[in-house]
Amino acid sequence: MNHTDPDRTERELTEALAALAGGVQAAPDAYRTARGEWLRRERRRRLVLAVLITAVFALATLIGLWVLNEAPSHPGVIFSGLPSAQVDTR
Repeated sequence: MNHTDPDRTERELTEALAALAGGVQAAPDAYRTARGEWLRRERRRRLVLAVLITAVFALATLIGLWVLNEAPSHPGVIFSGLPSAQVDTR
């Protein structure tokens, strides 16, 4: 069984991470590059969303026009005008 001191482990991890972080050098324009990429992705997302909304709206309009075009041209029973006088012979 390995009995290690938690403080020692924490100290060694802190030193190792500090050494690793000290070796990382950010590019001078890293923020500007990352922001530009993010803005491009945001513009593309909005463009795709706008195209998708337009396509769905156009498809719904075309389906609605097709359904209206397929409706029978003669009036139905509901819209046949005033009913003729019927006499109840009971």
